[in-house]
Amino acid sequence: MRVLSGIQPTGRFHWGNYFGAIQQYIALQDEDEAYYFIANLHALTTIRDKEHLSQLTYDAALDLLALGLDPARAILFVQSDVPEVSELCWLLMTGTPMGLLERCHAYKDKKAKGMAADAGLFTYPVLMAADILAYDADVVPVGEDQVQHIEVCRDLAGSFNHKFGEVFTMPKPQLLDGSAKVPGLDGEKMSKSYDNTLEVFEELGPQKKKIMRIASDSRPMEDSKEPEGDVLYQLYSLVATDAEREEMAAMYRKGGFGYGDVKKSIVAAANQYFGAARESRQDWESRPDDVRDVLADGAKKARAKAGEVLHRAQEACGLKLS
Repeated sequence: MRVLSGIQPTGRFHWGNYFGAIQQYIALQDEDEAYYFIANLHALTTIRDKEHLSQLTYDAALDLLALGLDPARAILFVQSDVPEVSELCWLLMTGTPMGLLERCHAYKDKKAKGMAADAGLFTYPVLMAADILAYDADVVPVGEDQVQHIEVCRDLAGSFNHKFGEVFTMPKPQLLDGSAKVPGLDGEKMSKSYDNTLEVFEELGPQKKKIMRIASDSRPMEDSKEPEGDVLYQLYSLVATDAEREEMAAMYRKGGFGYGDVKKSIVAAANQYFGAARESRQDWESRPDDVRDVLADGAKKARAKAGEVLHRAQEACGLKLS
C-alpha cells in the first residue's frame, strides 16, 4: 500500500496540526511506501513573501523530522522540487469541467465571504489531484473537510482513464481520527486563522503565558466540575498520560481545585510530551546540510515515480510520438 499526504507551510505547526493530522501521518510511515511532501506550491495562494515562504518550508521540514518522520521509512520532499506534478496538473486541467471546480467548498466559501479568489485557489483541487495521482497513491489520509478533494481526484482520474486507457491508480481517502479535535485558546477549533494556537515548538516562556491566560468559568473552587467539554481538560488530555488524565478527571468531579493548577499541569505535561521532539529539532537544526540532503534524496525518489506516471499519461494522450 502506498500512502501519500502533503501539508502546507503556511505557518508554524500547532497542536491542532500535530494531534489532528501529523501524528497520524507518521504512524502510517510503516506501510509499504509513504510519500510526504511540503506543499509550497499550494501555499503560494496565501503567501506572497519570498523569504517567509522559504523559511516556513524549511521549518516544516525540521518540524516533521523532529516529530518522528523517519527518512529511512518515508520519502519527504518539497512539492516544487517535483516539476512533473505541475505538468501532470495541466494534463488533468484540460479535461476538468468548470462546474466541478465551482462546486468545491474552498472556492465557494471564500467567494461567499466576499474574499478575492484567484485562479490558484479555483484550480487547487486539480493540483491536489496531480499530487496524488503522480505517485500511484492507494491511500490518502485526510480530514473530513478534504474528502471532497479526493472525490474530485477520483473523478478526474476516472475521466482520464475512460478517455485514454488505464493510466491512473484510483486513490481512496482514509479519514483521520476525528477524536483528536483540538480546541484553541478561545475554545474554538485551533487554527492559525483564529489566532488561537499553541505552536508545537513555541518558546516555553511565551507558550506558558498563553496557557495561563486561557479564560475559565467563575464557579467556586469547591464546586464539582464535569471535565468533558472543558477546554483546559481537553488540552491537558492531549499531552497527559492515561493515568494523569484519569487523575485530573477525578479531581474535576471532586472539586476543591483552582484552574490555575490545571494550567500549570498543562504546561508541565506539554513540556514532557514534546521534550524529546524539541531535543531532536535542535539536533536537526544544527545539521542544515543533512536536512537539505533528506529533502534532495526525497525529491529524487519522488521525481523517479512521478516521471514514470507522467510518461505513462503523456503516451496515453498522444504527447509522446510513437
